[in-house]
Amino acid sequence: MTTTWQADGDVASHYEVIFTDAGAEFTRKADSLRVKTHIVVSPEDDIELRRITLLHRGRHPRTIALTTYAEVVLAPMASDLAHPAFSNLFVQTKLVPDRDAILCHRRPRAPEERGPWLFHMAVVRGQVESTVSFDTDRAAFLGRGHVPATATALRQSGPLSNSAGAVLDPILAIRQSVVLPPGVPVTIDVFYGVTESRTHSQALMEKYRDGPIANRVFELASSHSHILLRQINANEDDAALFNRLASAVLFPVAELRAEGHVITRNRRGQSGLWGWGISGDLPIVLLTVTSDESMTLITALIQAHHYWRLKGLKLDMVILNTRQGGYQQELHHRIINLITACAEGNQIDKPGGIFVRNGEQLSAEDRLLLMSVAHVLLDDRAGDLSTPLTQKLSGTVAPQTTRIARTSGDSAHCHLWHPDTYNLQFFNGIGGFSADGREYHIVLNEGKTTPTPWSNVLANAQFGSVVSEAGQAYTWYENAHEYRLTPWGNDPISDRSGESFYLRD
Repeated sequence: MTTTWQADGDVASHYEVIFTDAGAEFTRKADSLRVKTHIVVSPEDDIELRRITLLHRGRHPRTIALTTYAEVVLAPMASDLAHPAFSNLFVQTKLVPDRDAILCHRRPRAPEERGPWLFHMAVVRGQVESTVSFDTDRAAFLGRGHVPATATALRQSGPLSNSAGAVLDPILAIRQSVVLPPGVPVTIDVFYGVTESRTHSQALMEKYRDGPIANRVFELASSHSHILLRQINANEDDAALFNRLASAVLFPVAELRAEGHVITRNRRGQSGLWGWGISGDLPIVLLTVTSDESMTLITALIQAHHYWRLKGLKLDMVILNTRQGGYQQELHHRIINLITACAEGNQIDKPGGIFVRNGEQLSAEDRLLLMSVAHVLLDDRAGDLSTPLTQKLSGTVAPQTTRIARTSGDSAHCHLWHPDTYNLQFFNGIGGFSADGREYHIVLNEGKTTPTPWSNVLANAQFGSVVSEAGQAYTWYENAHEYRLTPWGNDPISDRSGESFYLRD
């Protein structure tokens, strides 16, 4: 089982999630085991702490192996998205067994380049019998053709491989095998931290191995949250609302965007925003204001922008003044004064700031472009800030899967297929050439894979696709790198695909 619903989607007898401004808590129960995970980020150091508390309610001691898993990037997003396999070649890992930790850093590609250091540590608190092991090789941990939910290492008992160094595809994995006494909670603190040097990482590992200092992280996170909310004159309910809206900014949903027919009518690109001082490089939240009775909504949205900025979420907020009757300039001044009074005056007309624009000065094409690219589209006629979220998102719960009764297979109604490999040339147990040498036939039993991906390129001068033996495929037009029609995973281990065909009997 996992400590949260991800990554395996297992159904537990009890599952509870609590989000607060200071952190997140997950509680899960399965059989006699109760798992509570409390996650916070320290306002003092660049570390994340995940406190996992295990409680065994059985009658006899029970040995549990807690295994962490994280894939390493340590690079700008654009670099990772463009070519993750190449980017990973520059990451090097080092085990620190006496600290129950792993260190990793990115080797510089130029003399002047200085990369960050990342550390991962899992500390068992108290006098508990435990053993620790490590892994930093994703290929060895997952196994060919597997994803984190079905990793090979999770089906194997005993210690991990303790691999380290310049691995091709780096991960951070620590396994703590602990003995749980009946009715006695056992706490494991899992840390992720980033620093500018190896020395600083080692200092933070030493610092947070101390239990009272780790406890202080939760106190600091709570105090910092209260101070931040007081600073912007908001409360915990406001923060929850701002975070719900931030979710739609980061992961846009159709319910909070413009209607489909509006988006399809737009024929302009990002450069169309430049004339209005908006770069288009950041997500856009668009509020349409029609009357001067909307100051409460505008105030709440300015608070939200201040909150997001303090949390590190950058976006452009556009307030479109469309009031009729010749009072646009008066309303414009009121909005500007309100922004200044809310301590956001220095963010006016700056990247990641607030842009107040007169709707009468925008052409129909400009307005259509703004509505089309906005991740969140709000209108003051819909009510306060919570109303559109409640009305539009309340019905977006995924429908429950229709369960189909599984019937037992009858061997009398099927015939096992046995491939004919006799005529294959140079057959090696996995594949061989056809008699004329023009084809290579790969023959695999169920659950078996080739040691590495075998990919076939199908293309003409303008259009093409790559298909691997596992069925992974992606398609492009004109340029295989710049004009992808479907996503390319570039992952030789999991070999995940953005294209699928489904059969249902």
